[in-house]
Amino acid sequence: MRFSLPAIETALLYFPLRHHLARPSSVGLSAEDIRPRAADGTPLHGWWLRSPAPAADAPRPVVIWFSGNGGNASGNLENARRLIDRLDVEIVAVDYRGYGLSEGFPTEAGLYQDGRAVYDAVRDRGVPPQRIVLFGRSVGAAVAVDVALDRPVAGLILETPFLSVPALARVHYPIIPTFLIQSRYDNARKLPRITVPTLIVQAERDEVVPPNHANSLHELASHPKALHVLRGARHNDTFTEQREDYFRTWRELLEPARRP
Repeated sequence: MRFSLPAIETALLYFPLRHHLARPSSVGLSAEDIRPRAADGTPLHGWWLRSPAPAADAPRPVVIWFSGNGGNASGNLENARRLIDRLDVEIVAVDYRGYGLSEGFPTEAGLYQDGRAVYDAVRDRGVPPQRIVLFGRSVGAAVAVDVALDRPVAGLILETPFLSVPALARVHYPIIPTFLIQSRYDNARKLPRITVPTLIVQAERDEVVPPNHANSLHELASHPKALHVLRGARHNDTFTEQREDYFRTWRELLEPARRP
């Protein structure tokens, strides 16, 4: 059997799960199915998540959530409920192509298209840019950065972000020449061009993305910006984060998106 380098790269980069691990109702969330369509026609599926008992009948920030490279949006539901409860936000979580009920196969260009399609679907519902915050984890941070370059938003939250795929490959696959790597997800090149408030969350003991990647991105980011270090945390520990200082950094970035 013959394997192409692009196929091997795809297998090392994306770990999609087709079936859902849970439904929003199983974690106590109110949800509306949404089905954006990317620019190339790829149908996507996700949820618009809300508290079943919102604190007040008032506009609230809408957080567009871009997941990492494994599983699908259903694996984030418990974490989404935690953020909704603690921060009084709405969350839009749509699976990339090839994940969950979204059709197609993941590629870097495809994920960027998916990100823009989700943003446009939120805007089509009448949500103004000043109420939209982009949140991305790991690979999702790169999608969030790319969308923020092309669409107006109130803020950007990047959790466990990396400089670029080649920079990450030098850590995990040092024998592979970086010029052979086609996927870039080049946050280091793009982030300095973004001028909205940016929060970067670093896991202190991240075993996947070296913590110095977040430090370097924070240095590259334009003001206003903030870096929050989760002491003792590993790459996936942010999914269970309960510390008040973590939520406080979110609140500070979200505050402008609450203004009328």
